[in-house]
Amino acid sequence: MSIITEENVWAALATVEDPEIHRPITDLNMVAKVEIKNTTVEVEILLTTAGCPLKNHIKSAVEQALLQVDGVEQVSIIMGAMNDEQKKALREKLNGGVAEKEIPFAKPGSLTRVIAVTSGKGGVGKSSMTANLACALAKQGLKVGVVDADIYGFSIPRMMGVEHEPTVLDGMIIPPVAHGVKVMSIGMFVPEGQAVVWRGPMLHRAIQQFLADVFWGDLDVLLLDLPPGTGDVAISIPQLLPSAEILVVTTPQLAAAEVAERAGSISGQTRQQVIGVVENMSYLPQPDGSSLHLFGEGGGELVASRLSEQLGYKVPLLAQVPLDMQLREGGDNGLPVALQDSDASKVINALAAELAKRSRGLAGRQLGVTPK
Repeated sequence: MSIITEENVWAALATVEDPEIHRPITDLNMVAKVEIKNTTVEVEILLTTAGCPLKNHIKSAVEQALLQVDGVEQVSIIMGAMNDEQKKALREKLNGGVAEKEIPFAKPGSLTRVIAVTSGKGGVGKSSMTANLACALAKQGLKVGVVDADIYGFSIPRMMGVEHEPTVLDGMIIPPVAHGVKVMSIGMFVPEGQAVVWRGPMLHRAIQQFLADVFWGDLDVLLLDLPPGTGDVAISIPQLLPSAEILVVTTPQLAAAEVAERAGSISGQTRQQVIGVVENMSYLPQPDGSSLHLFGEGGGELVASRLSEQLGYKVPLLAQVPLDMQLREGGDNGLPVALQDSDASKVINALAAELAKRSRGLAGRQLGVTPK
């Protein structure tokens, strides 16, 4: 019987490549433990995120590689996930040790207000609110940018009517401008119909590039359309933009409100400020002036109330946006309803006017005062 050596096991693991990064899992520090027990080999593999879509692919590849080792009859694989420190080390390794570009909005002197628009689940109109709020803020005379941080489910390019790729000048990306808003999305680089299948470090790196490698200029407001839930991107944003505020979008129904509350409560751990809640699809205006509540009532108020209790400060219900056919049509046609005249447009523009009242921060501003 052949004797299984640790050297042979590691050599076999080195033949398994990460399907995304195309480097051996041993080189990426994804192998946390190797144990040999008679004819059985036990290994622990650390994924960059627990919900990795390629988890089964990697597990199968590891098993096949180890069964090729002389003497191995059984393989036991434990699939784990990297912690924040391990993820950071991997990002640095992938970056080749080169210093990463600075994110202008993360500097102490930045006067740009950063608002991350989030929701607990998909389908509540988070992207619609982001696109329309951006256009409404631009109508207020503000300089506005939008980052489509929903890498898997990007929709901002269509909603904003962006049809061409950004210009790249010596590594600097010049974002397209639509309706007076600068826009950046992975959708501008991906062929139509093609899915994006990335994991934690790749998602983090994409958002980082959208913030650091893009020439945003002097913005008053930067909006980020986050993916639903509390996954990798939601964790990356406070790391990259510690001063980012959170705007929670929900619908009136309790099922959506409960998960929206979780999306907002993450701010308690990341030390971000929740500026308020927007209730979308609140009601359907009727010809007689009454309102038909198709999805129930009270979801937005419930989220605002519970977040206020959890976070220890007042989280207001900022707006209740009605169901509006023009809002849907505008999203499909690249002409946001905020630029038109409708029931939803009035509410969204009123919300933008309220947000625009807050002046840019004083952090980093020179006051012209020197000590004696």
